[in-house]
Amino acid sequence: MREIVVISGKGGTGKTTVSAAFAHLAENKVICDLDVDAPDLHILLDPSPQETHAFVSGHKAVIRRDACLGCGKCAALCAFDAIALHKEGYAVDPLRCEGCGVCAHLCPAGAIDLEEPHCGDWYKSDTRFGPMVHALLFPGQENSGKLVSLLKAEARALAREQNLDTILCDGSPGVGCPVISSLSGASLAVGVVEPTPSGRHDFLRVADLCRHFRVPVAVIINKADLNPEEADAIARECEQRGDVLLGRLPFDPVVTRAMVARKALTEFDNPVGNRLKDMWSALQKLNVRR
Repeated sequence: MREIVVISGKGGTGKTTVSAAFAHLAENKVICDLDVDAPDLHILLDPSPQETHAFVSGHKAVIRRDACLGCGKCAALCAFDAIALHKEGYAVDPLRCEGCGVCAHLCPAGAIDLEEPHCGDWYKSDTRFGPMVHALLFPGQENSGKLVSLLKAEARALAREQNLDTILCDGSPGVGCPVISSLSGASLAVGVVEPTPSGRHDFLRVADLCRHFRVPVAVIINKADLNPEEADAIARECEQRGDVLLGRLPFDPVVTRAMVARKALTEFDNPVGNRLKDMWSALQKLNVRR
């Protein structure tokens, strides 16, 4: 099967808009939203969850007050200042705790446990475009790269189970751990870039990341008509790097109207949606490994 991941070097480039359109156009696919910190593909696809699972990851220290001697050794040893004395006794601040385990291992009374926290939830859902795997981390939680890897594994299993040949992923923005996990095993990365100096800089960083992992890149320049000179510069960069330029999208208020209506741009007739249809057809002709 092929795995297509829509990426961007930064947030707000139009990545989810493109992902929703491709999800509408693709056949025999599983849709996967890998932006687990701030997902929004569900807003357009309106998924109906069929399965809900807790995502448990990492460790947090918890002091059992009935066993605590009140010696304060744990607070003195904590490198993150996560343990403090309160009226009720010593307690751990879960937002500061890094789960290193020093306090639990060195507590003379053995009064500290390391618990796996509930960091968020992930879902298997049905949408009008087909099955979808997605998740949401709770505010302030980490390990989003691990959750992304879990979602990709579940999407692959679902594709095999239903004999589907494409996994279409709305990737995470940036170049951090979630993006690296998003690109793992990908057949193709579709980069959505805005025609600004900062947009080009951020995109080139994620394109270099794709090259490091030997993932081919196809590029869509969004709002290209707002800065034609910068759009031309990005097109030249693509040619020099050997990346495929799928095309350019204009700035058009129809994008906002589609968002408000919670529809993909390709679900009704409009110039931007028609261009996305052409881009999807061009993508289909690329020699993408499976």
